[in-house]
Amino acid sequence: MAEEVEEGVPPEPSIDFVPALCFVPRGVTKERPDKIVLTQAELARIIGETQNMLEENEDEDDDEDGDGMEVDNEEVAPSAGNENHNPQDEFNFDNYENEENSTVTNLANVVDADQQVPDEDEDSEAEDEVIKPTDNLVLVGHVQDDAASMEVWVFNQEEEALYTHHDFLLPSFPLCIEWMNHDAGSDKPGNMCAIGCMDPIITIWDLDIQDSIEPTFKLGSKGNRKKQKEQYGHKDAVLDLSWNAQFEHILASGSVDQTLILWDMDEGQPHTTITAFEEKVQSIEFHPEDAQSILTGCADGLVRLFDCRDAESVNSSFIKWQTNGEVEKVLWHPTETNYFIIGSNDGSLHYADRRKPNELLWSVKAHNEEISGVCFNKLMPNLLTSTSTEGALKIWNFNTTEAKHVYEHDFNMGRLQCMRQCPDDPYTLAFGGEKPPRCSVFNIKNFEAVRRTFGITDVE
Repeated sequence: MAEEVEEGVPPEPSIDFVPALCFVPRGVTKERPDKIVLTQAELARIIGETQNMLEENEDEDDDEDGDGMEVDNEEVAPSAGNENHNPQDEFNFDNYENEENSTVTNLANVVDADQQVPDEDEDSEAEDEVIKPTDNLVLVGHVQDDAASMEVWVFNQEEEALYTHHDFLLPSFPLCIEWMNHDAGSDKPGNMCAIGCMDPIITIWDLDIQDSIEPTFKLGSKGNRKKQKEQYGHKDAVLDLSWNAQFEHILASGSVDQTLILWDMDEGQPHTTITAFEEKVQSIEFHPEDAQSILTGCADGLVRLFDCRDAESVNSSFIKWQTNGEVEKVLWHPTETNYFIIGSNDGSLHYADRRKPNELLWSVKAHNEEISGVCFNKLMPNLLTSTSTEGALKIWNFNTTEAKHVYEHDFNMGRLQCMRQCPDDPYTLAFGGEKPPRCSVFNIKNFEAVRRTFGITDVE
């Protein structure tokens, strides 16, 4: 007999997990993010026009379609946006015409950021609405069945507070999130994030706008033969992103389509496309000091290090390291910057030196399933943390010859899908999983074994 569902109570989602998350540094977010207001009349008009467009598209072919780079404010619109704009598509629905939940996601492209309005009664807002200079934001990609959203959480270490501030819908399943302070077209630092999804289009969001219903701009176009729109950018899901903090207008993206693209965000176009891969590109990171160097981890088992200064020779001039299995994670050491860690899908960790191509300094079978996160510690150079989809966090004491296991902890969150480190405190980590609470922030100084092994005496 089928289980009865109480009337008026929505059923529990069968899929519910956090595949990606990211910290935002303290002190960069507006105290009161701008809000967007949609009137009832505007909402009714949008719903009606969306339904009409969906009906009109029923008889059309299944040509994939995407957007060029679209910016809300005319003064910051990069050149690619106007070139790819379709004057017949007033609300830019075409890029989501193949989505199953297009009725919902189409609503995400209809309101300009110019419609921000100040809160009429700021004094009446709850204290939790105010973002303090001591707050970090945690950007949490959340998937529930066929719906995807990004939740913006507030984390305050001093107050031991963690709560959801607001959220907004995403057009596709999120796979990676990258914070950056470059606001394309503006001469002032921004508070932005890039999101890579199952969809090949990268969306860029302004975190100083609360309850966003559309991205500030997009990178890439699926193209459309009927409308003579050329495809550019990725052709498949975007698996990882890396922002270049030294050349702030550059964002790198790795994809299932076996390419790495360096995007010029000011132009909204690919600057360099690297095609020297034989499988999907799963992990990427710019070097912390040498802005031209980028490390990549590929499903073909190879780690490649590219010098991006010469776009003509970049596909043939890289150096590489071979591992067994697929490379899931690559990460530079933040202080000893010749070294990097490699995480594989068989649960192995490998340590390598960029001055010694095709040589691994050490390898350890760290987990029984694929590596889902790795973090160094800039204050404790010999401390390494790793997570796996088996659900465990492990802490390692390492040097250039070996890694020793220090401690292991299970947060009872099911499969841990991701781990990121707080930029203001390297001992504070955020985890995304598939069981409640699905997102957790934890300071590993709380583990006695960590304090003892690394001689930590200041416990906050």
